[in-house]
Amino acid sequence: MKDELVERIENNPKYKELISKKNSLGIKLGVFVLVMFYAYILTIAFNKELLATKIADGMSTTIAFPIALAILVISFLTTLIYVRKANGEFEDLTNDIKDDVKDLI
Repeated sequence: MKDELVERIENNPKYKELISKKNSLGIKLGVFVLVMFYAYILTIAFNKELLATKIADGMSTTIAFPIALAILVISFLTTLIYVRKANGEFEDLTNDIKDDVKDLI
């Protein structure tokens, strides 16, 4: 019975759609965040002067601090985007799949 259930779920077009959408979104958001982080690190490595620029005359804070803070905030926001999608569209697809196979459970 378990093999039949697994096979039926795997053959369900909604399951294939769910997997495709989850993977696509995860890869896009992951690459976006990694590019941000690595761009910052590469800037530190190859252009320290840019990040050492003071925000304003007489201030000790450099431009590196607000950029790093922005990266953290954007990373948090990308997590929120994924969670909202998972709790909305992905959850709806999961429930549709459960409804389609509930006679085997």
